[in-house]
Amino acid sequence: MIENIQENIFIEGAIPVDLITEILLHQNRNTHTGAYSIFVGQVRDDEIGGSRVSAVEFTTHTEMALEKFHEIKRSICAKYPLADFLAFHSVGRVLTGEICFFVLASSVHRGEAIKACQEAVERIKAEMAIWGKLLLENETAKWKENN
Repeated sequence: MIENIQENIFIEGAIPVDLITEILLHQNRNTHTGAYSIFVGQVRDDEIGGSRVSAVEFTTHTEMALEKFHEIKRSICAKYPLADFLAFHSVGRVLTGEICFFVLASSVHRGEAIKACQEAVERIKAEMAIWGKLLLENETAKWKENN
């Protein structure tokens, strides 16, 4: 049974490693949980048109995105027997190598945690109103395609 009530998944800038560490330290207090599945996404320094990505500027329609997040979370928690489910996504500028997306699903058994985490990642990327503009080293920009 999920105890947390996560209102907002958005964090301005990169998701701090300290936050992820704090979450994991808190999670291991639940001795009934047997498995955690975690996804950590970071900004890559892809090459586009001869220039490398230096950062991504994430924007969102916050109200619409949060409504969709809560719908996704309810659906996943109804489908899988989870002990906990958390997700965070950056808004604003995130430099290459920094963390921009984090999902954690925990359950008694690994299968449910892994499936729930994977489904959450895919649905958040496909269904939520979040856009990324790739900022290139040559000072140009290109809108990111989610894939």
